[in-house]
This record gives sequence, C-alpha cells and structure tokens, in this order.
Amino acid sequence: MISYLINKIFYAFLTLLGVVTVIFFLFNVLPGDPAQMMLGQNEDSEQLALVKQKYGFDKSTGSQYFYYLNDLSPVSFHSRNQDDYTFLSQDKYDYLKLVTIMNTVVVLKLPYLRESFTKQGKKVSEVLSETLPNTFVLAVSAIAIAIVLGVLLGIVSALYKDTWLDKLIMILSTFGMSVPSFFSAILFAWFFGYILHEYTHLEMTGSLFELDDFGEAIHIKWKNLILPAVVLGIRPLAVVIQLMRNSLLEVFNQDYIRTARAKGLSEFNIIKRHAVKNALNPVVTAISGWFASMLAGAVFVEYIFGWNGLGKEIVNALNTLDLPVIMGSVLIIALLFIIINIFVDLIYVWLDPKVKLE
Repeated sequence: MISYLINKIFYAFLTLLGVVTVIFFLFNVLPGDPAQMMLGQNEDSEQLALVKQKYGFDKSTGSQYFYYLNDLSPVSFHSRNQDDYTFLSQDKYDYLKLVTIMNTVVVLKLPYLRESFTKQGKKVSEVLSETLPNTFVLAVSAIAIAIVLGVLLGIVSALYKDTWLDKLIMILSTFGMSVPSFFSAILFAWFFGYILHEYTHLEMTGSLFELDDFGEAIHIKWKNLILPAVVLGIRPLAVVIQLMRNSLLEVFNQDYIRTARAKGLSEFNIIKRHAVKNALNPVVTAISGWFASMLAGAVFVEYIFGWNGLGKEIVNALNTLDLPVIMGSVLIIALLFIIINIFVDLIYVWLDPKVKLE
C-alpha cells in the first residue's frame, strides 16, 4: 500500500508539473500586458514600472516561469534583496525559515497562487476558499442524489427487465441524459421557483450563504441548495441507472450467482451480498468522473441559480482576464482530479479483491 501511494504521488507530481507548465505558457502567450490588466485605465508609466518589478513581469518568460514554480513549491528559495521579486515577504504568505545560504533564504510554506488582478490585491487562495466550498457542497449533494436514486432504480430496472416499469425507467434516464443542464436549470428555476413558489417556497436564484434583510449577518440558506443539486444530479443519475442496470444483468449471468441460487440463498441476500457489490465497478468509474467535473465547476447551473461557486468564478475571471484566478482554478481542478482518481483506485480494491494495487 505504501509503495503504491508513493508511486501514485510521484506520478501526480509529474502530472501537476505538466499542468503548471502548460497553463503558464498558454496564458503568457495571450495578447496584452498583465500589468496593464491589473491597473486598468488608471495606469501611468511609473505605476506600470513598479507593478512589473513587483510581480516580475519585466523579466524574461523563462525567468517568470521559474518564479511561478518557486511560488507554487512548498520548499522555495528567496532573495534578501528588497528589489528582487523573490524577496521574502510576510505579506505574501506565512513561512517557516529552513536555512540561509549567503543572500538566499530557503523556506517551507504553502503554495502561493499569487494575487487577483481585479479584486484589489486579494489573494487567489482567498478567492478560491470562498467559492470552492460552495461548489463542493453542491457537487456532493448532486452526486449523493445520483448515487442513491441511480443505484436503487438501476436495481429495480434489472429485476423487472423488459416490463413496463423497466421501460419507463429507461425512457426517463435517456431523457435525463439528453436534456442539457442549462435547459433543465432554466425549467426548474421557472417552474419550482416562480410558478410554484407559493407552495415550494423555493427561490429562482440564491446561494448557500446570503446576507439577511439588514445586510448585517450571513445565514446559511439550505433551501437554495435543493434546485441546483437536483438539476446538477439529473445527468449523472441517468448514467448511473443505465450502468447499474446493465452491470447487474451481466452479474446475474455469472456462475457464482447460479451457485448461490442453487444453495438456496434468498434473492435478497444474493443481490445484497454478491450481485450489487460486484456490479458497482463501472458505476464508481462514472461517478468519479462526474464528481470531479462537478468540482471543476457546474458553470451553467451556478450561473442560472446565482450559486457563488468555482464555475461561476472561473467565468467571471475569463471575462475580466484575471489570469492568476484562472491559473489557480485550473491547478486546483487538476489536483482534485488526481486525488479522486487515487481514491477510486482504492475503492476498486475494496469492491473487488481480485484487483491488486500494482
């Protein structure tokens, strides 16, 4: 297990390094001066020069790339010269000094994602910490709906194969996969948040945390989670139903299921102890991909319902060319995909003992 995790962490590091390299050079070939993006219409030549010196924009692309790696690295090297971009500053991050070698200080710190161009010097880590939890809550709620209902309906559909109930579930799941998320979001917001508002008491828009009527205190509005979670869970729910049904039908034809029936085990125990567990592998694969995508940001759903999540923040950053926020978001998304993939591999081993950690 330890050697497997070390191997996975090593490849995760190489993957993240590749992602960092790609996004850095991709966004650095875009037209426009980052310093001018930060200052907007209020820049002058002196301010422009100071910002370029402060953020290293006056250096070559290669130097800026190594500066970026140095910012992201937990172990980083810093100059004691105040005019250098790598000058060790408490304003950037908290650090633990490891060793000083001549004019260079080696420190241990959290990765520094730099500052937003458009939020008055606000750190990217602060921007992401405000939006990612909202998206996480939304994604977990949506995927929970998809797993619970999808597995149950998939089992029912497999048990009643070729009956009217099976055909009805298949029609609904096919419809769920074919309807775009933005259309479902608009339809649900209009119908349940506007037409039936008197009965549902649900709003067309709203986020998890909202100010009260006096603008003084922030309250959690759990009811605002219902509609976006249901809409976001429709498509993965449809996928889980069909995968669970097909996988379970395949498992029912296996020899060990026939043996269990020949031994007199009840159909309920066969399904519970043997069939369902072995049919979950393709479901786990699909769910992991959907969950990672949801964490990356359900852009349409978050925008239509006014949910202040990562997807909405990424779109805002793209509209304003807030490069540090975009780059930081992509890195976080890549890290989430890697973590989820490692977690899924471990689940495979638990579901199927024949799968080895190799």
